[in-house]
Amino acid sequence: MLVATVAEEIVARSAVVSIYMPFRFETRIRFIDTDASGRIHYTAMFRYFESAEIEFLRTLGISYSSRAGYNLPRVHVECDFLRVIGHDDLITIEVSLTKLGRSSIRFEFRTIKAGEVAARGVVVVACADSQTMRAVPMPDELRAKLAPVLETEETQEQGE
Repeated sequence: MLVATVAEEIVARSAVVSIYMPFRFETRIRFIDTDASGRIHYTAMFRYFESAEIEFLRTLGISYSSRAGYNLPRVHVECDFLRVIGHDDLITIEVSLTKLGRSSIRFEFRTIKAGEVAARGVVVVACADSQTMRAVPMPDELRAKLAPVLETEETQEQGE
């Protein structure tokens, strides 16, 4: 009996600490998302981040269309452009979940073009009551699906 208990403890601990690997989403920049200079319009990058985020959440069994009683509005966004991104460029967006608060989720994004980081971004979503639109604690079911992929300093070091 003691052996089974120790084995269960080892399995439980190994499930919590995993080697960090961001979710990757590959796409091309559409012409409609560029400005007069041929570069991606600064607002368009957030649509690409959102597409990557939705696909990331889909792999975790989370859908924005199946929320009961709560919404996940964006409450903070930021993006730094480090390289030119233009029409038809092939990009890979890496998505990491870097913080789970009481009622918020922080996603970080890296846009890779030709092997180099071309943009970095952050999106914070809040868990809000569907009726009052006020922040509410994240449902346990949602937290349980997100917690295993939470990037921590420890998981970052393991993935390097």
